[in-house]
Amino acid sequence: MKYIDGGVCAATGFTANGIHCGIRKNKSKLDFALIVSEKVASVACVYTKNLVKGAPILVTQENVKNGYAQAVICNSGNANTCNANGVEIAQGMCELVERETGIKKEDVVVASTGVIGQPLSLEPMDKGINELVKGLGKKSSEANLAIMTTDTVEKTVAVEFELDGKVCKIGGIAKGSGMIHPNMATMLCFITTDASITPDMLKKALAEDVKSSYNMMSVDGDTSTNDTVAVLANGMAGNKTIESEGEDYKVFQKALSMVNQGLARSIAKDGEGATKLLISNVEGAKDLETARIVAKSIITSSLFKAAMFGADANWGRVLCAIGYSGADVDVNKIDVSFKSCAGEILVCRDGSGVDFDEAIAKTILSEKEIDVNVNLNDGEGKATAWGCDLTYEYVRINGDYRT
Repeated sequence: MKYIDGGVCAATGFTANGIHCGIRKNKSKLDFALIVSEKVASVACVYTKNLVKGAPILVTQENVKNGYAQAVICNSGNANTCNANGVEIAQGMCELVERETGIKKEDVVVASTGVIGQPLSLEPMDKGINELVKGLGKKSSEANLAIMTTDTVEKTVAVEFELDGKVCKIGGIAKGSGMIHPNMATMLCFITTDASITPDMLKKALAEDVKSSYNMMSVDGDTSTNDTVAVLANGMAGNKTIESEGEDYKVFQKALSMVNQGLARSIAKDGEGATKLLISNVEGAKDLETARIVAKSIITSSLFKAAMFGADANWGRVLCAIGYSGADVDVNKIDVSFKSCAGEILVCRDGSGVDFDEAIAKTILSEKEIDVNVNLNDGEGKATAWGCDLTYEYVRINGDYRT
């Protein structure tokens, strides 16, 4: 099992494209993306738990009820959320795909991202759909750029693996920089694979994996209205279809996890205004769920995030976040250390501070990737969560995001 290039087009039978159609005022920004499979594929999706949901989610939920899809259409620059005609617009996007490709509108996953509560017109997409379809190819990068909003870098991962003696590939693209605090999803993430797997088993694999990938990251504590993860599996690798749990299912799970965790990490690293990726590693917990709660609580603490921005080894904020997390821990057993490529330093043992060199600590915390390593010394449970520092730039970006 190895990482490869190709992103969402790495798998056999998938093409993609992205163009500027006019939704966004800046003509240098792509805003309309399409991903297509040669064959109808098994599909699995997870969505935001926010009660305020973008209209595209409602349409996608209806379209994928039968477990199959063949295309993904997405626009950026407008979330199509809280609009009176939002469902009509989302359905219209699916109809554009059917008109230009022949793919049934009911076999389309539709998504939107951008500003909430702003009217969205089909007109620019209607005018651009022909160009979008004609340009379909191995254009994962173009599709990735077209779904980005405040992102500063592309987010793409692909993996090659073997099932039933057949070489299979799985790859994905994602967008997400702000309003990131998922529950069963991320911002937008589209994954494709040529492995053959039933819709039920694909749903099972995705539902389980998001617990340790997208649900374990946070940028700012805000759960978006449009979060969607969609996985399409067209079976063109030719492996024996995965219909139940077994060795092939485990291999597929591992490949999916590599893609999802890679994308989750890249989203956290590119958080709005971020200068550092924060990685919260928890071990020695009573169980897995306890470890997850503690790891997530640390990287969502605004005080801890601010301390990391300032390279301040304020380990008390780590313990504070653990203390209010709701997890069942013995605070008198906790060890904490900070680590980066510049070294590692122990700052807390058995719930109490230890002497350490502040200058060395600052050097360690001045790097671009920081691990906060926590040992609860109370069991075998362990988990990792990803976040970023909280900076002045985050406030600037969100101070005038709409205007």
